[in-house]
Amino acid sequence: MPELPEVEVVRRGLQSWVSGRTIADVQVLHPRAIRRHLPGAQDFAARLTGRTVGDACRRGKYLWLPLADTDTSILGHLGMSGQLLVQPQDADDEKHLRIRIRFADPLGTELRFVDQRTFGGLSLHENAPDGLPDVLSHIARDPLDPLFDDATFHTALRARRTTVKRALLDQSLISGVGNIYADEALWRARLHYERPTTTLTRPRSVELLRHVREVMTAALAVGGTTFDSLYVNVNGESGYFDRSLDAYGREDEPCRRCGTAMRRRPWMNRSSYFCPRCQRAPRPVA
Repeated sequence: MPELPEVEVVRRGLQSWVSGRTIADVQVLHPRAIRRHLPGAQDFAARLTGRTVGDACRRGKYLWLPLADTDTSILGHLGMSGQLLVQPQDADDEKHLRIRIRFADPLGTELRFVDQRTFGGLSLHENAPDGLPDVLSHIARDPLDPLFDDATFHTALRARRTTVKRALLDQSLISGVGNIYADEALWRARLHYERPTTTLTRPRSVELLRHVREVMTAALAVGGTTFDSLYVNVNGESGYFDRSLDAYGREDEPCRRCGTAMRRRPWMNRSSYFCPRCQRAPRPVA
């Protein structure tokens, strides 16, 4: 799934090309694309038509478009292969086009939701008092949020009594971090993915957060990480951070620090990539 940098790239594109425009027409071309909107396609289209899109918002991996003069937002879930693309109205339809949103202005572009695997989708949700869609109330702030509290994170991290990578992927503790950027940050911090959170001192957790922020900022600067042309911005352009990855996907390649062959281990239906020399495995607890 796309992580914070990829979703932020999409948010910025939507802010530039969609925010402030009034919706004229909505076509739902595949029912799975709005399956999280329980009232169905007809209700989804009717409630959007005539509404003006507000500023594009994001928390962690989650993206939404508030509708002006309402307490409702369009929540976008990209899933494994979802794309929000701004295309000329006369452009050929993509093979996996699921939703089309046209606007009541002469700009000549429309918003398209394209999803090959149909794991993602769009849905309408009521906003909580803080402006978040109600279904996101449990999602923590992300490390690039100015209001993210490092001290609170450290306290919660140690209280979880879990392993450090599990904690980084816990969206109720810190949002936006997924498998790729967790491996990258842990490599930079020289921490093994199975390191118990109870062993992390405050300076160590501060250092880890610094590396999380650095790797995400670096990825964001080049448009995120694109694999198989799936995670792209609203113009269909790919990100290039895959060329700068130090850990993820580098099994058997030399560690960029010490030259030791990088390893991959199965982990929670995913993979963890690490250097066995720089990121020593924790000692078993007696």
